[in-house]
Amino acid sequence: MTALKRGFTLIELLIVMAILGVLAVVVLVAINPAEQLRRARDSGRISGTQQIGRAWSAYFTANGCLPGSNAGVPCPATAAWGTDLTTSEELQTIPAQVGTTTGTCTPGTAVNGWCVGTDDVENFVVYNQLESQQRISSCGAAATTAFAVFSSFDARGGVVESEPSEGVSLTYCGQ
Repeated sequence: MTALKRGFTLIELLIVMAILGVLAVVVLVAINPAEQLRRARDSGRISGTQQIGRAWSAYFTANGCLPGSNAGVPCPATAAWGTDLTTSEELQTIPAQVGTTTGTCTPGTAVNGWCVGTDDVENFVVYNQLESQQRISSCGAAATTAFAVFSSFDARGGVVESEPSEGVSLTYCGQ
């Protein structure tokens, strides 16, 4: 009587390991963890941009001037819009910047990484550069950048392809 062999051969184990390795690579490529992190940071940027934009609108409604504008005697504005929004309690704190972006604030000034452009009268735009390829692609196949934006001129927020300016109607992506 011969003894029964139990277990796997070395070749069978190597084949199973190779198949598992290929499956792991396919799953990682499909999930793309780096892109998932970029999307998460962009969601924070969009949320912060909307929060700051609404606070600017509320400040203007309550005071008749833009924060940081020093536009007139009845206006309590200082030289720093972040200070005006927190002092007036439109915001408890300026949201922290989510990650880092390579963008600069061409129109306006930055506080905590949030860019704001204003005409010092009634129009403003709050914006931040996005990094997720999904957000950039939503602006079209040829797009190379995307910005989260809140515009007082349009009275809304969204995503735009190029760095926004205050006082002009913006073209929003994915619309």
